[in-house]
Amino acid sequence: MKTLINIATGLLFVLALNLNATQPRGEFIQPDNVYPKVKFETNLGDFVVELDRIKAPITVNNFLSYVDAKRYDNTLFHRLEHDFVLQGGGFTAEMESVDEFPQVINESGNGLKNNLATIAMARQYTPHSATSQFFINLADNDSLNPGRNWGYAVFGSIVEGDEILEKLQDIETDISEELGWPSFPTKKIIIISAKILAE
Repeated sequence: MKTLINIATGLLFVLALNLNATQPRGEFIQPDNVYPKVKFETNLGDFVVELDRIKAPITVNNFLSYVDAKRYDNTLFHRLEHDFVLQGGGFTAEMESVDEFPQVINESGNGLKNNLATIAMARQYTPHSATSQFFINLADNDSLNPGRNWGYAVFGSIVEGDEILEKLQDIETDISEELGWPSFPTKKIIIISAKILAE
């Protein structure tokens, strides 16, 4: 009996370690800062986003987890649709998939709108399928806000370096042979690093 208890205890310990290794821990990153900031260094220039933990706590904590784990370093903005969105967070500069944490709850009904220079979570067709990918709105995109259906969760906005958005106008797009994506920038837009700024 004691042997069975020891085995069960060991299995629970291993399970706990696995959960700790895979679950986002963003709630422990600057836990008292309701508006944390993240600086993106890219090959087009730097910009800073301010995140809204009051309106989108789950989404912000998830995003901070990726930044803290350096999952966005050396990744691409792989989708550029002029006057619509710039999307990234899914692929490295070598076109490998970013390691993902579990999917998060859709917080699109938080009152934040998909307006110009805001940052929001990309997702699949199902509403609660967001993981690592995010996008910057390049226009006021009311069609992405919730209505009768789920929208796309906004969780912050660019507060410094928004001139980078103007540089995107000169970048052409084409179909990516590797991804099959129709709006792939012909000039790579690389996130060199993403860092959480000190409070």
